[in-house]
Amino acid sequence: MAKYKMIIDTDPGVDDALAIAFAALHPEIELLGLTTVYGNVSVDQATQNAGYLLDLLDQKQVPVAKGEATPSVQTPHNFPDFVHGKNGFGDIDVAYPADFKPVDEHAADFIVRMINENPGEIILVPIGPLANIGLALKKDPSIAHKVKQVVIMGGAAHVAGNVSPAAEANIWNDPHAAQAVFEAPWPIVMVGLDVTYQTIMPNEPMERIAAAAPKVGGFLQQICAFYAKFYRNVAGFDGFSLHDPATVMYVTNPELFKTERGQIEVVKEGSGAGKTFFAPKGKMYAEDYWSKRDNVEVCLEVDKVGVLALIEKVLVTAQ
Repeated sequence: MAKYKMIIDTDPGVDDALAIAFAALHPEIELLGLTTVYGNVSVDQATQNAGYLLDLLDQKQVPVAKGEATPSVQTPHNFPDFVHGKNGFGDIDVAYPADFKPVDEHAADFIVRMINENPGEIILVPIGPLANIGLALKKDPSIAHKVKQVVIMGGAAHVAGNVSPAAEANIWNDPHAAQAVFEAPWPIVMVGLDVTYQTIMPNEPMERIAAAAPKVGGFLQQICAFYAKFYRNVAGFDGFSLHDPATVMYVTNPELFKTERGQIEVVKEGSGAGKTFFAPKGKMYAEDYWSKRDNVEVCLEVDKVGVLALIEKVLVTAQ
């Protein structure tokens, strides 16, 4: 019996693909569904990519629910094809399964239904912009009291952003939805740039994964090469950040992370849009606004060696 019942909200995306593969292959995760959203690519591309990944991983029984195509309020940003490629898979040729179709249910409705059908059991893992999650909350605010945990890839508490001096990409892509999600009364873990910038995956583990699991690992190695090229050109290092896989790993191995509890507030507009302000629990400020709640565990430290060992251990098991 699976220990973790999980829905991943995703915009695949190279590191999304790694995260989905990790979840699908992990023996203690039951992947109940993928919900798709715009972000790294359009929602249509994200949905096709999700279907391809499930087919590749022999997980075609896992439903895919297509979600929001645009942010809840703001004008959409351009897709970052220089990071993930125009198709989200580093622009390699992909033979999409002809028989794939998403379910006839919007992602937000799928999330609401699954949480209501499995009260206290669902772990919701958004690794893209939070448009679907915000919409699900709007449709049924009671899910905040029925979800087991919400583990978010997004934000930056004490480090600079990656799309602006202040903002991390997922939050920046829909800051209004992000604020609604962070202020809801459900238990949140924020796996942001404070730790994901520390989880740099070099090429050697990907070579071993590809050798051990040629079909799945070979595909992942190919798409990661494009991703690594971006990091080499922009940041000047060899390897790439495990933003999304690290978020799934928090669920299975929280001991690899150190967190601090507190309140997150999102800047919704202007030059600082997407900035996540963190107010630690118990710290006093001039305005009582900053002590309204303490529903977020913010990841601040990570065992990089442990993370790299864990992803390799799981991905080499692919058939």
